[in-house]
Amino acid sequence: MAAEAPERPPADAVVVAAGSSRRMGGVDKLATTVAGRPLLHWTLAALRAAGPIDRLVLVTAPDRVRELRDDTRLAGLVSHVLAGGATRRESVAAGVRWLADVDPAGAERPVLVHDGARPLVSPALVAAVARATAEHGAALPVLPIAETVKRVGDGMVLETVDRASLAAAQTPQGARRRLLLDAWQAFPPDGPPEFTDEAALLEACRIPVHVLPGDPANIKVTLPDDLRRVELALAPGTPRVGFGHDSHPFGPGAPLRLGGIEIPGAPRLSGHSDGDVALHAVADALLGAAGLGDLGRLFPADATTPRGIASEELVREVVARLAGVGLAPSTVDVVIIGARPKLGARLDTMRSSIAGLLGVDEAAVNVKASTGNLAGDEGAGRTISARAVATLRSHA
Repeated sequence: MAAEAPERPPADAVVVAAGSSRRMGGVDKLATTVAGRPLLHWTLAALRAAGPIDRLVLVTAPDRVRELRDDTRLAGLVSHVLAGGATRRESVAAGVRWLADVDPAGAERPVLVHDGARPLVSPALVAAVARATAEHGAALPVLPIAETVKRVGDGMVLETVDRASLAAAQTPQGARRRLLLDAWQAFPPDGPPEFTDEAALLEACRIPVHVLPGDPANIKVTLPDDLRRVELALAPGTPRVGFGHDSHPFGPGAPLRLGGIEIPGAPRLSGHSDGDVALHAVADALLGAAGLGDLGRLFPADATTPRGIASEELVREVVARLAGVGLAPSTVDVVIIGARPKLGARLDTMRSSIAGLLGVDEAAVNVKASTGNLAGDEGAGRTISARAVATLRSHA
């Protein structure tokens, strides 16, 4: 019979939620609704799920204190909400000092400091950090760095850094309350130098920090794509359907590229790329289903996108972007609209081409054409347009 995990020692927690979300394009990531709840609520609930944290202090921006104190959904999750400072260190210090004021006898209690933007933290990791903090005084979960690391400067590679002794820090980071308060005596929270986390502050005071394995799933929401990954993890069964549309006039030159194949004898479609409206519609439908914007933003029609670029390259990049947020194409339905050329004999070849680009079975792709009884530019043979509907699945 396996030995039971040791009981988690009593601990308090400070959740830091006073940042400005600068890399989110002005979006307040902590207030963003993910799977029906604000991101911050998921983080607080995840910490509470780890076991009885006696006091959980939420440190937020001054202009959000009243809002969060009045939020009835936080009842039972948060012990106190207070205003943070201009830096992370000031915000953490405000939370820890509040704990010291309400519990003067708890100087040796572990305090777990956690990012408000890490909603996928597991109960096992929280408990492990609390135990390591109680045993060693301070603890930090880390992940090994898988990629090759380069030191760069002035647009050049200066050297390759040995990654064997490097690791990426996560939260929660733990320390006995007394150690944090002593460290701030040496380095006041509102003074130099700047420390990016609690472990760095303790290191500067020559206080040993024990490391333990982190959790790859414990991601920090920093960029917009991170929200997609979090939502996928929190609501994996949410249907994801997207619609795409594109239209291009015929232009000079040949041959026509359509549905990922070449059609000799027909003029090409004009555009910054090769003009394949069917693949463009598919790519836009996939991006829409994932909530990742549109093809025009990913590949703008300017110097950043090579003129005449093959649309197959655009679709491959879209599929790679989907994989980056844990998604993959599931099904695609495409209709191509235009009076010329006749496409009936080529639809199965297009189907095979699109399925290969998306990495799905041909049975998951449907391609059809509408060439008769059309109005407007399509009916006059001046333009071809395409529409697509796509569904996504969780990436295996």
